[in-house]
Amino acid sequence: MNIITIEHIAKIYQVGTEEVHALADVSLKIDKGEYVAIMGPSGSGKSTLMNILGCLDTPTKGIYNFNDVNVSQMNDNELAKIRNKEIGFVFQTFNLLARSDALHNVELPLIYAGVPSYDRKERAKEALAHVGLADRMHHRPNELSGGQRQRVAIARALVTKPSIILADEPTGNLDTKTGEDIMALFNEIYEQGNTIILVTHEEYIAEHAERILRIRDGLIEKDEHVKARYIPKKNGESKI
Repeated sequence: MNIITIEHIAKIYQVGTEEVHALADVSLKIDKGEYVAIMGPSGSGKSTLMNILGCLDTPTKGIYNFNDVNVSQMNDNELAKIRNKEIGFVFQTFNLLARSDALHNVELPLIYAGVPSYDRKERAKEALAHVGLADRMHHRPNELSGGQRQRVAIARALVTKPSIILADEPTGNLDTKTGEDIMALFNEIYEQGNTIILVTHEEYIAEHAERILRIRDGLIEKDEHVKARYIPKKNGESKI
C-alpha cells in the first residue's frame, strides 16, 4: 500500500529576481513498511524533497498524496496537524529542549496533540524504554551523551505512533561507533513494521536501507531497490 505518492513535483524559490529550481520534476511512490534512503550532493534538491515529504513545505507544482490525502495545497495549520499526527522527525542536531528532561522532551508531541497528562507520561516512558533509556528519563540533554540525546529524539519521534519516521542526517553529529548503534536502532524500528525515510550524504549510512533514491539537479537520477549490505542483529552480529 502506498503511503506516499508524488506526481511531477517541482519546487521553485524566488531569490531576488532569480528563480531557483530546487526540484524540477519528481515522481515517486513509497509503500508502507519501506526503508528508503535519499542521497545527493549539496544543492541536489534532497533537502527540499525531505521538507516536502515531511510537510514542512509545499510544492510549487505537482501533487503530493500522503495516506491518500492530497497535502499539496494545505495551509500551514493543516500541514502542522499532519506533521504532529503522522510524521516522526529525527534531526542531526537532536532539537531537544535544553532545560527539560528526557521525559518531557518525549512528551512534547503528545502535549500538542492534547493527550491527557497521565497517558502521555506513560507513553513517553514506554518510548524511552524502547530506545534503552528507561534509566535516563529525568536527565537533561547536557547530562546525556550525543548518542543518548539522539535516542531521546528517536523516542520523541516514535511516541505518537506516526505513519513514517523521517530522519535527516541522524548520525551527522556522532562518532562512527555511536552512529552504527543508532543505525542498529533504526533497523530494529524498521523490523517492527515502521516506514523510515532517511536523508544522508554518507554511503555507508544509506546502505542500511533497502531502497536508495539518488537525487541530482532536482531530479531522481537513480531509484534502486537493494538488499541492505549491513543489517545489525540484536545479538550484536551483522548479516552481510
